[in-house]
Order: sequence, then C-alpha cells, then structure tokens
Amino acid sequence: MSFEQRISELVDKKAHKFTNMNDKIWEFAEIRFQEHKSAKLQMDMLDAEGFTVKKGLSGIQTAFTGDFGEGYPVIGVLGEFDALSELSQQADVAEKSPLINGGSGHGCGHNTLGASSLASAVAIKDYMKENNIKGTIRYYGCPAEESGGGKTFMVRDGFFEDVDVALTWHPSSGNCVLGSGFLANVKVLYDFKGVSSHAAASPELGRSALDAVTLMNVGVNFLREHMIDDARIHYAVTDAGGNSPNVVQPKAQVFYTIRAPKSNQAQDLFKRVNDIAKGAALMTGTEVTPRVVAGYSDYIANDILSTIMATHAKKVVDEIKYTEEEEAYANKFKDTLDAELRAMQRMMGLSKDVMKKPIMNGLVPPPRKLPGSSDVGDVSWVVPMAQFMGNCYAFGTPAHSWQMVAQGKSSITHKGMVAAAKIMALTAAEVLENPEIIKEVKQGHIDKLDGQEYICPIPNDVIPNQI
Repeated sequence: MSFEQRISELVDKKAHKFTNMNDKIWEFAEIRFQEHKSAKLQMDMLDAEGFTVKKGLSGIQTAFTGDFGEGYPVIGVLGEFDALSELSQQADVAEKSPLINGGSGHGCGHNTLGASSLASAVAIKDYMKENNIKGTIRYYGCPAEESGGGKTFMVRDGFFEDVDVALTWHPSSGNCVLGSGFLANVKVLYDFKGVSSHAAASPELGRSALDAVTLMNVGVNFLREHMIDDARIHYAVTDAGGNSPNVVQPKAQVFYTIRAPKSNQAQDLFKRVNDIAKGAALMTGTEVTPRVVAGYSDYIANDILSTIMATHAKKVVDEIKYTEEEEAYANKFKDTLDAELRAMQRMMGLSKDVMKKPIMNGLVPPPRKLPGSSDVGDVSWVVPMAQFMGNCYAFGTPAHSWQMVAQGKSSITHKGMVAAAKIMALTAAEVLENPEIIKEVKQGHIDKLDGQEYICPIPNDVIPNQI
C-alpha cells in the first residue's frame, strides 16, 4: 500500500470525529479572543490523541499548541476557530435568517479550518506511530484571526522559532494552492480627547472630539488619491462620544485598517494616516492617541512546498464526487449570488463554462490577486509555508457572508474539510519521509526573502485583546 493510500485511510477512519467538531464549533460561534469552548474542544481532542498540550500562549487563553513526537523536523499545522460578529444565520437556509439577532456566525469558515487542520495533525501522528518516523508534529490553535492577529502575537513571542515547515488551508468555494500575496495591514484605534460643554449656552468652551474624528476621516478620504492603487484604508467610528447633540462630545474613537501589498508599504501609509490624525486634533484643539491593536504581514508562499502540496491536492480533489442532492443544495445558494460571482470571475480569470457549475471541481490556478489579509502572513516570514484553499461551499460563496455561515455544516463542507486534511497530511508525510526536501525548502525560503528581515507589525508593548 502506498503512503498516499494509507494517509487517506487514516483520515477517513476518524473523519466523523472532526466533522462533529466542525458542527459544534459552528454552533459555538465565538468571536476573537473569546473562543473558550472551541479551544477546549480542540485541546481535549489533542489530549485524547496523545499530544502534549501547552495553552495560554502570548497571554491569550485560547492560544495553544499540541505536540507529538520529538526532535527534527518540526512540522507545524495551523488551525483557527473564531467567528464573526453579527453574522448569525440558520444552517441550510438559503435566505438571510439569523439564529440570534445580532449574534455571531462562522462567516469565514474557521470552524471548518480548525477541525480539518486538527484532523490532518492526528492523521500524521498516527502515520508516524505506525512507521516509527522521527520528528515532531505540532498543531497550533490560533485564535483571533479576524481583526485580532493571534498568530502575529505568537510569532512576535517566539512560538514558531523551532518550526521547520508550516502548513495550513482555508475553506473557500474553489480549490487552489495559494501563491504569495495577501495584503499586509495595520489595525489602529484613534482615541480623541476633547472638552465637554453645553452646545448652545457655551459652545466656545467646548472642543469636539467627534469633529476631530470627522475631519480625520475626510482627510484620509483625500489621501486615497495619493496612495498606490492596491492599497486600501477602511474605518469604523466605534465611539461617537455620546447621544446628546446639545453636548459637545469630549471623546470619540475611530478604528482604522490600513492595507497595502507589502508590510513596509502598510507601515509608510500608517505614518501618513497618523499625520492626518494629528492634523485633525490640531484643527479642533483636541488630543489624539493612536493605539496599534493588531497587524498582519503579507504572505510569502514557499514555491517548493507549494508544488508538493499542489501535486497531492490535484489527486485528492479529483476524487471528490458530489451527489445530485448536493448540487441542488448548492444551486439554492448560488441563486442568491450575482455580483459576487462576477467578482470571482474577474479575480480568478475563470471561463463562463466553469462559472455555470454549482460546485467547483478540480484544482485551478491561484487568483491573480489576494485582496484580503491574514496573520498567516507573519508565520510565512519566519517559517517556510504552503497554504491550500479548499472547496466547501456553493461556487462563488463569498467570505464574511450569511451564505457561508448557512452552509457551514453541510455535507459539501464535510467533504471539503476531509479532503483538505488529506492534502495537508500527505504534504507533511512526504516532507517527514524525505528530510532532504527540507533543506531545499529552507533555501527557497531564504531566496524568496532576498535579504529582507521580518519586522513584526505589532509593537512589543501591545498586548492582545485591546479592541
């Protein structure tokens, strides 16, 4: 029996445990830094499977690792499990229908991401035991990917220093192995402090923090004309200073995400946004304090590792078969999409024939651009890394949508997460059994960096969960 066949059998043997885990974490729907039930569920599974668990990494209660084996090489598998706020949605319902008004939901599929990654780590562990393979498999329980930067804190604090290779994946509505990309970003809270006063009796004594926020936002909007095309700046006013219009607002807060293709570009843009904030404070006679709360670096794919992953991915995804019932289920959700499908066609460069499918089949080339951001980028700067995007939803389903939440416990999702577990486990097994590959992978990583050094986008004095 080939190692490919055996790895597939090992994943299938315990697949039911992890599809059940997927469904439970979907139900927990815990947002960043609050994933206590989800983390406990995974740590309990690691313990039951014979891994040594360390928790509370970087001062985050829901950040943990599980190790099996010892010594070189160390293969890291990354998992996530945080949900998004205000995306509660009933399962399998093809119209917007919250389970809890204002509640949370897994609109980015992290319930599936974590369950599948853990399934792959367990399968690798079982394969290592059977074949007396030396080395260490380490599962990383990574919290707060959504706006919290859990992995960035863990990288900053040295929890990836001994890792030789890192693997991960992400649920999607298509199958591909990602090339380099993702936008680097900085997430910043701007706190403005003014002076309160009666807005009619003595407005001259007041200094409006809300006016400062408004002027800052106007200034940043003008900045958009004078930054590179691929940069992005988003903001949300998180504190308007009160509900009474006849009181000058003495405080206000705005939350910014500043993105650019490269980390140094994001940092340069951050400095310009800071200057605008200072200008707004000067114009209004207020004070402003910027607080970096998270930051992600751009993603650097390791070409050698990605090629190995793509070879296994093609074989695995070609074997996935969908029933007529699953295609009908997918079409229900695809019918709710229109602009999203056109956006995907532009991004992926797909043909019209491919776009007609209810569910993506086969492996496609990676997208021309990766418009989002992820803290996997920070890991990729310090460890050679490969990442797979795996089909778990109706074709065209966008991330951060109620449609993604609704499909999060379907049989299509279950098939996708089992396939992803096999792909990561196969990639890890090939590396473990051919340690010479690691030397090539590491040299490829050095060549890709081309002398650049990792600079953590989160300052040393920033602690997690400041949002």
